[in-house]
Amino acid sequence: MSDGIRCMWMRGGTSKGGYFLASDLPADADERDAALLEIMGSPDVRQIDGMGGADPLTSKVAVVRASERPGVDVDYLFLQVFVDRAIVSDAQNCGNILAGVGPFAIERGLVTARDGVTPVTIYMQNTEQEAVARVSTPDGVVSYRGDASIDGVPGQAAAVPIEFRDTAGSSCGALLPTGNVVDVVGGIEVTMIDNGMPCVVLRAADMGISGLESPEDLEADSGLRERLERLRLACGPLMNLGDVTDKSVPKMTMVSTPRNGGAVATRTFIPHRCHKTIGVLGAVSVATACLLEGSPARALADVGEGAERSMAIEHPTGEMTVVARLDDSGQVISAAILRTARKLMDGMVFRR
Repeated sequence: MSDGIRCMWMRGGTSKGGYFLASDLPADADERDAALLEIMGSPDVRQIDGMGGADPLTSKVAVVRASERPGVDVDYLFLQVFVDRAIVSDAQNCGNILAGVGPFAIERGLVTARDGVTPVTIYMQNTEQEAVARVSTPDGVVSYRGDASIDGVPGQAAAVPIEFRDTAGSSCGALLPTGNVVDVVGGIEVTMIDNGMPCVVLRAADMGISGLESPEDLEADSGLRERLERLRLACGPLMNLGDVTDKSVPKMTMVSTPRNGGAVATRTFIPHRCHKTIGVLGAVSVATACLLEGSPARALADVGEGAERSMAIEHPTGEMTVVARLDDSGQVISAAILRTARKLMDGMVFRR
């Protein structure tokens, strides 16, 4: 058996995974990825020989180090470990796992805690953008207990508000990588957008669904999955992402009219499994698409008015609220979201 590798297992938002100091993992990326595949138990649909939970949402990794960038506390690299394939991808960010980075950084001594609330400025390496997480630290100690709740997670925990900065075009080079609010791809009207997460936003009705179906029903619809994948593969190069066959982006979000007082209802494939909720930065991108005049989402959405819009993005298990600030021209200049996190385990994991 190999020597153990120090890590902390955490729930961040509606995801779960391993948090590592960069110094505790192999410096070579190929060696690092091989270690993470063994730690998670991939490739295997059950991930029975590893820590992964047999779902993309529970097969995630955060790699954290002290930052040398001015005004930044830590650098955060997100890695998606595929469940059924021997792939570790850094092609996307993850705003849910991001929720645990601040607490982890404080617990590992990378950031000195204040009494009350400690802001942690995080550089997201995947997208070369910054976010500020505010961590509950009464008496200078991280607290995971609180009265905040988020849909998709039972119970309550300490709030971790996160503000994102300059996320437009983080992976694709522009908010609208084709320069268009609407493109027609394979006969379907879509908005290809990247406001922190590359997404293809389209009407659920155009894919022959209502947008009310359960994730299980949608995953069981092989015809739908095949149509979505053809569309995704066609959109990838148009979004400056190249061949996305082995990439976890773009996400495919089908939108419909809100049912529970929110801004819009969503069903998202990430990309081959249907998300039980919606990703944090995916929600930011979808909310932004809803604000674009002429987009397929705008006609279905209730976006409100004013320079600050609180938009509840409905998903299969509830909603995620995005607070978007707009400039005088109606462009989104910042977005904030409320997440929670919880430490589950701190110790050693082992390779084969």
